[in-house]
Amino acid sequence: MLSHPNHSPLRTTILAIESSCDDTSASICCDGKILSNIIANQTVHEKYGGVVPELASRAHLQNIVPVVDTALEVAGCSLSSVDAIAFTQAPGLIGSLLVGTQFAKSLALSLDKPLIAVHHMQAHVLANLIADEKPSFPFLCLTVSGGHTQIVLCESATKMKVIGETIDDAAGEAFDKSAKLLGLPYPGGPLIDKYAATGNPKRFRFPEPQIPGLNFSFSGLKTSILYFLKNAGTSNVFREEFTASEEERNKFIADNLADICASIQDRIISILINKLKKAAAENNITQVCIAGGVSANSGLRKALRETGEKMGWKTFIPAFEYCTDNAAMIAITGYFKFLENDFAELSVSPSARAIW
Repeated sequence: MLSHPNHSPLRTTILAIESSCDDTSASICCDGKILSNIIANQTVHEKYGGVVPELASRAHLQNIVPVVDTALEVAGCSLSSVDAIAFTQAPGLIGSLLVGTQFAKSLALSLDKPLIAVHHMQAHVLANLIADEKPSFPFLCLTVSGGHTQIVLCESATKMKVIGETIDDAAGEAFDKSAKLLGLPYPGGPLIDKYAATGNPKRFRFPEPQIPGLNFSFSGLKTSILYFLKNAGTSNVFREEFTASEEERNKFIADNLADICASIQDRIISILINKLKKAAAENNITQVCIAGGVSANSGLRKALRETGEKMGWKTFIPAFEYCTDNAAMIAITGYFKFLENDFAELSVSPSARAIW
C-alpha cells in the first residue's frame, strides 16, 4: 500500500511524466517551481502525415527511462528525494498513455511514494501558473489543441468548469487539415502560422459558424476551405460542382499560399476570440489565459494581447515550451493535487477519452 502523507513537507518535490501522444516528457517541480522539463520528440511520424499510435507507444518505451534520468539530473534531484509521482492519466492515445501510466505506477510502488493521476487538459490550463506572473482566480482559459477546443472557468487550481467546447472538430485539427489540403508537410499547423506572417489575412473570406452559446464548430469551416481550394478560389465559390483541374488548383495555391494561410488563420482565430469575448462578458471575468498546443500560434497570441488591451483584460500566455505537450504542466498540476492529498490508487487505469 502506498504511503499517503497527511500534510505537506517543508519542500514538496514532484516527478511528473507525460506520454499522452508522441512526446515523451519528464519534469521535476519543487514547491511549485519547475526545475527541469525534458522532452523527447518523435520524428518517425512525419512521413505518414500524422501520429501512428503503435509507433508512438514503441518510441515511448525507448525514451522514457533516459528522459526521466535527464530530468532528475538537470534538476539536481535524486529519486529518493521525490515526494510523489504524477502522470498523465487521460485523455490521449491509449498505447502511449499505458507506457507512462505503468512506468509511474512501478516507480511509485518501488519507492513507496504516492501516485497522482492528472487530466491532460487540466494540466494545459495550469501551465499558466508556472510563470512568476500568474493569473488570479477566477480566470478564463481558452484551451486549444489538436484534439480539444474549450473555454474553462477556473475558480481555483483544482476547481474548474468547461463552459464552452467544440461540438465537432478542434481548432488545431482545422489548422492541420487545412495545411494538408494545401500540400504542406506534417505537422502543418505551425507552417500555416509561418506563411501567414507575410500574407494578407483579409484577401479571402471564409464563413464564421453561427453556433449559439459558447460552443465552437470547425467542421463547416474545413469543408468551405476544401471546396475553396477545389475551385482554385474562383469567386470564393464553396460548392463542389465548380471543381477546378488539379493543375489550376496547384497553381492557385502556389501563387497565393501566404494569403490563403493568413486568411485561414484569421478566421480560425476570430472564431476563438469572439467566443472568448462572449464568455468573459457573461461571467464578468477580466483575467484571461490561453493554453494548449495552438496557443503557440503567433497570430493567436497577438490577437489575445490586442483584444485584452481593448477589453481591459489582464492576459496570460504560457512560454512556448509549456504550450505543447510537456511534463512541466503535469508537474505543476500534480503539486496542487498533492497539497490537497488527491492521490490515486495503483489500480488506476489510463483512459483515452476521459471527461473532466
